[in-house]
Amino acid sequence: MQKAIRTLLLSTALFAAGTAAARAETPKVVVSIKPIHSLVSAIMQGVGEPSLIVDGAASPHTYSLKPSNAAALQDADVIFWVGHGLEAFLEKPLESLGGKATVVELDDAPGLEKLPFREGGPFEAHVHEGEEGHDHAHEADENGHDHTKEAEGHDHAQGEEASHEGHEHGEFDMHLWLSPDNARAIAAEAAKVLAEKDPANAETYNRNLASLNDRLAALDKELAETVAPVKDKPFIVFHDAYQYFEHHYGVLAAGSITVSPETLPGAERLTQIRDKVKTLGATCVFAEPQFEPKLVNVVIEGTPAKSGTLDPEAATLDPGPDLYFTLMKSIATSLSDCLGQPG
Repeated sequence: MQKAIRTLLLSTALFAAGTAAARAETPKVVVSIKPIHSLVSAIMQGVGEPSLIVDGAASPHTYSLKPSNAAALQDADVIFWVGHGLEAFLEKPLESLGGKATVVELDDAPGLEKLPFREGGPFEAHVHEGEEGHDHAHEADENGHDHTKEAEGHDHAQGEEASHEGHEHGEFDMHLWLSPDNARAIAAEAAKVLAEKDPANAETYNRNLASLNDRLAALDKELAETVAPVKDKPFIVFHDAYQYFEHHYGVLAAGSITVSPETLPGAERLTQIRDKVKTLGATCVFAEPQFEPKLVNVVIEGTPAKSGTLDPEAATLDPGPDLYFTLMKSIATSLSDCLGQPG
């Protein structure tokens, strides 16, 4: 009897030690923003949970790193971020704190569709460093390409070089996740990196990727059906964050209130956008939850346009594997609800 008890205790101890070892080998994963965290969380289901840096209603455009974030970066085995054009606050911390981690810049993921920043017309002329006061919106380039007409015509200008204020020519719009095709590419890269880092759980990561792709395919179909009735109705957004969603589903953003959410627009810019709302007959002007909603009221004053809210970075949503789906459905539903209202 005592021998049997000793054998049972030894087996239990070995099982516990093996389980603890497996847990210890699970990589510590840190993700920058909620939409990417959601996709990585879906890949890691059944293995572990990644940590999130930009939580709550914070925006990566204006975020300041917290001590707890710094500690997580220093302890991480894998760090996922979109890249230099979005989470600028992470550039130096990744150099100093993420030394032992595998740092994955997802804007380099294979299979991503990358769209240049839009420039000119209702998306405003961008002032480049050393070119103060130079108006690109009303200038054709050396090849005769008119950027103003391009922006007003809702041409995504793939392959053309454009830029945000303070960024170099040739940079891309970094709101990559707002296309389900890009979400698939991001998820595939995350699964690949995690499987290489943690081969013991590679089968789980790959199985989760297959399941996620099935869900993304169903989501894509649902969103296309949701926005189909309002595809021909122009609207104005707070900042130009929705190009990937627009490009994928064929909806018609006619301009943005501000070029960069770090810099609030002046009175002249607001007047220009109000005039654009009147000229185009824009049905809706959309605010974002992180930024001042009064600006939208200023823009629609004296016009028949209605106001709505879009949340491209999931500021109001709880993090987790389902967040991405809630986020994308919310954008489609907000567009459909506001644009579908009678004028």
